[in-house]
Amino acid sequence: MAGYDVVALGELLIDFTDSGDSPQGNPLMEANPGGAPCNVLAMLSKLGKKTAFIGKVGDDIFGRLLKDAIEEVGIDSRNLVFDKEVRTTLAFVKTYPGGDRDFSFYRNPGADMMLEESDVDEALLKDTKLFHYGTLSMTAAKAADATKSAIKKAMDAGAVISFDPNYRAPLWNTEDDAKDAIWWGIKNCDVLKISDNEIEFITGIADIDKGIEAIIHEAGEKAPKLVCASMGPDGSKAFYKGNVVFGGPHLRDDTIETTGAGDTFMACVLYHVLEYGIDGFDEEKLKKMLDFANTAASIVTTRKGALRVMPTMEEVKEEL
Repeated sequence: MAGYDVVALGELLIDFTDSGDSPQGNPLMEANPGGAPCNVLAMLSKLGKKTAFIGKVGDDIFGRLLKDAIEEVGIDSRNLVFDKEVRTTLAFVKTYPGGDRDFSFYRNPGADMMLEESDVDEALLKDTKLFHYGTLSMTAAKAADATKSAIKKAMDAGAVISFDPNYRAPLWNTEDDAKDAIWWGIKNCDVLKISDNEIEFITGIADIDKGIEAIIHEAGEKAPKLVCASMGPDGSKAFYKGNVVFGGPHLRDDTIETTGAGDTFMACVLYHVLEYGIDGFDEEKLKKMLDFANTAASIVTTRKGALRVMPTMEEVKEEL
């Protein structure tokens, strides 16, 4: 029996987000703990799952803040490595009316890019039911090698593998590099969560169903068993064993930003994978999963930040 439900590898950083203006009219920024993999783990911890994180931060005030933050929400930090030379990655997030965002990253390099194979605790990879990753850890060569090595070891140990591209254009040298990493991830996972924008980015197809069909066809025998497409205010879809299930959106009047919504959705999908097993879904269970995930994601959009403000099981059920 695996000791952990989910282990994730990737970026842990500070999201500086809008927090009003100073008396002089200068923008105020709030330092929110962030990074997609740990946002996913934070939500899973809220849902009662045992989680651990693999990554690297700077040996600086932000790195220590991040360690405290993930421990505070119940994520095991034993494999959070401190880099004494390179600083913690910072992201400045501009939020527009309606909740859309623009990112400016201070990461040239950032500590998360410096993760090496030797930094990774193999015991975690052999002691988890599910291993989760994205593409930001593939934007630098050493970290990409560490990521791919960890995935292979987790696979060999029998873990379910999940992948969310979490594409951030400014962090890639070229679009082709990003596409290669996304396709590699698609062909090396059991569970894929992908946004409507990412589907169009890698296939050139705007239609969700046709885009996913193209992805599954291209991946062939390596296609994920479960694919979830997130479509923002248009809801989500699950593609599983030839079936397509739609989950309606949970739109709110009190949305302030969309930071963490996709990560919350991803976490809820993984929660249901852990509950039912990757081969245990039917149409009813897929619909239940999407409704739960869409609802949880909608709650996060009413809160600033993500990692520290994930909803509880009770909040999601009440909203449902």
